[in-house]
Amino acid sequence: MVVGGGFFLKIAKVVTIILILASSIYVISTISNDSTKVSGVDYPAVSDNPKVTTEKIPYKQEIHNYEGLYSYIGMKSSEIKKLLGDPTRIDNSSYDYDWWIYNSDPQNYIQVGIENDKVVTVYGTGNSVNVTPFQIGQPIEELISKGLIKQTVSLTVDKNPYRFELSEEDMVARPLLAMGDVYVQLYVDTFTKKISSIRFLDNVTLVKQRPYELVYRGELLSAKEVKQDEWKEIEKGNTAQILDITNVLRIRHGLSPLKWDAKTAQVAYLHSKDMSTAGYFDHNSPTYGGLADRLAKGEVIYQVAGENIAAKYVDGIAAVEGWLNSEGHRETLLNEEYNYLGVGVYEKFYTQNFILKWE
Repeated sequence: MVVGGGFFLKIAKVVTIILILASSIYVISTISNDSTKVSGVDYPAVSDNPKVTTEKIPYKQEIHNYEGLYSYIGMKSSEIKKLLGDPTRIDNSSYDYDWWIYNSDPQNYIQVGIENDKVVTVYGTGNSVNVTPFQIGQPIEELISKGLIKQTVSLTVDKNPYRFELSEEDMVARPLLAMGDVYVQLYVDTFTKKISSIRFLDNVTLVKQRPYELVYRGELLSAKEVKQDEWKEIEKGNTAQILDITNVLRIRHGLSPLKWDAKTAQVAYLHSKDMSTAGYFDHNSPTYGGLADRLAKGEVIYQVAGENIAAKYVDGIAAVEGWLNSEGHRETLLNEEYNYLGVGVYEKFYTQNFILKWE
């Protein structure tokens, strides 16, 4: 909490461990003569760890009749257009697919990942989105009690075996389930212990993202190498998605959606870029100072301001869900005082600057 210039400034900070090897976000170490372990991104810690069972449940036999987002995996883009119409926009991603964005209804927010004219991943949130056999707002305890949340998930790609190993925090905040050939990442609001949003993926896309610790044999499947001139469009997409999903969450909690503020967004972008290029992760820049200093330099007029930062998440979706599960960030994200938001994304660094300003 900082007071300056007659204005009240509140700042929240992500608590995350960033694992870096050269330019990679993964640490790779050999654990046997033919197996390798890969550590994925560490997410904000959570304090409530419900007991998890690893009892096997005959779940796969029932999955093929499910509709909704689950059924989109493997569809052609033309089939998606018949179901959903033309997307509001198409965003580039840092993986091998483009996001088709359907954001006209905050209660039915959908992102469809299209690669080579085929759906490889889908994300959905909002109270009306069809994520059968799950529901947004469903208590996670219902799945835990049925033994569906497991510590390991195994799969095969091109005869190469992979095994994801989930930490206790993973199983609480973002468990992974296998439903036949489709993999389901549940984002859980750990404060309400209810499902906040869901991501469906095929096996190849899941391995490319590597969102959990991974043990594998054979060749490690990787996503494309993003060229420097491609990042601008990827950053633009993540920026827009963070605004969209933030407003979905605010509406869910009975709050007004935030309006976009271009000047504030520029301040946020410059901070994300500064953190990346200068090699630090903090609200206070060694060069440009704290949030109040940066907003003043950007000529942003405001009454109250707050900031969330994150780094090394797989994308903007994961960053927002991470903020939701961290107390300080959650308070900023769901603060009823704010009426404008500026988001700045530079590669895998994410900044949200919230402001209250009189209109």
